[in-house]
Amino acid sequence: MSIDTATAARVAKLARIAVPQEELPKLADELNGIIAFMEQLNEVDVEGVEPMTSVTPQRLKRREDVVTDGSQQKAVLANAPDAREGFFAVPKVVE
Repeated sequence: MSIDTATAARVAKLARIAVPQEELPKLADELNGIIAFMEQLNEVDVEGVEPMTSVTPQRLKRREDVVTDGSQQKAVLANAPDAREGFFAVPKVVE
């Protein structure tokens, strides 16, 4: 696939990039270079290669998923402007 100046102008317009007319051949050459590199990457045999999330193998630390009450009710309510009977108290907004 080859990009000409008309296609480069259309790409610039779609990307909403103001490219002067004299810069379009340079843009077309750069886009052709990108496409050539992508075609080169497509030639690489990646059959059987697993996708990686990191260059070093890592395993996330895990903990048991246990349901608790948090045991922090007093600490959470300590910063509340108004707390009653272990809950946040808010003003009534609906009549």
